[in-house]
Amino acid sequence: MLDSRFIAYLPIATTFVAVIFFVALLRRYFLKHSGVHLLWWAAGVLTYGTGTALESLITILGNSVLLNKLWYVMGALLGAYPLAQGTVYLLIARRTANRLMVLTLPLVLGLAVLVLLSPVEMDRFQPNEPSGKILGWVWLRWMTPLINLYAAGFLVGGAVVSSWKYFAEGTFKHRAVGNALIATGAILPGIGGAAAKTGSVQLLYVTEFIGLILIWLGYIFCLRESPVIVPSPEVISASDR
Repeated sequence: MLDSRFIAYLPIATTFVAVIFFVALLRRYFLKHSGVHLLWWAAGVLTYGTGTALESLITILGNSVLLNKLWYVMGALLGAYPLAQGTVYLLIARRTANRLMVLTLPLVLGLAVLVLLSPVEMDRFQPNEPSGKILGWVWLRWMTPLINLYAAGFLVGGAVVSSWKYFAEGTFKHRAVGNALIATGAILPGIGGAAAKTGSVQLLYVTEFIGLILIWLGYIFCLRESPVIVPSPEVISASDR
């Protein structure tokens, strides 16, 4: 079993991974000079890393109402949404992706503002761990799953469908593996988030770390070039006859 004190500091490592991943995504975007999905993914990794950075600050310096609320915004509301929206731009026509963004982004930002404005229940406040239970407007916590359902549908669902397609076709098998890793990595923080609602926030720290690494590994697998099949001399000579 991992020491609970070690797990409490795990978000620091997750933040470090997020920074490197964020830079890698931006670098690829500027090398390609295209790919709006890369910008959305970079934004998603940035909010993901900001959430774990806030967890790190809470562990080291102690919790506060502001830190707790910012953590909820970055983790519960913005943790997966930008990553999912990037997948929308990758898999769906630009016009449809734009419409989905216009429909969902104002809702996400509006909920974020309401979280910051919400009164708090200080009897639920934890000095060294963040929790959504402090929000006085409890209904906000019931709105969060709607955003996460949208995110899971495209981020996890898109990765699963792509993985199955590449596997069934027997081509680009590295992309089948990569998308499977992305789907698994995207599911894990959701499991940790559900556990955090019951009071087990340290499980969230573990799943965030493993999940981000799996997503990054999946991304790397998907970038690998397929091997070029060079015909043998016999095949070439036979085709010339």
